Amino acid sequence: MVPVEVYSTAICPYCVAAKNLLRQRGFEYTEIRIDTDPARRDEMLVRSGGRRTVPQIFVNGVHVGGFDDLATADRSGRLAQIAAI
Repeated sequence: MVPVEVYSTAICPYCVAAKNLLRQRGFEYTEIRIDTDPARRDEMLVRSGGRRTVPQIFVNGVHVGGFDDLATADRSGRLAQIAAI
């Protein structure tokens, strides 16, 4: 199983879209809610290079980015490449 982490909040439609796309592609993921745990928000900021928006998605430890980045990576085949590392 490829480790996938999704930093998200409860009311984020892009987070829902990202999780749906990941499920459609057969990925299981760990959701990290930054709205309920401020320390995890700080962790997300460090890991993402300062990006403050959610979702922030990591596949195999590689920062993919937000939903738009995930969708682009999926269309281009980059998501499959990262998952195969």
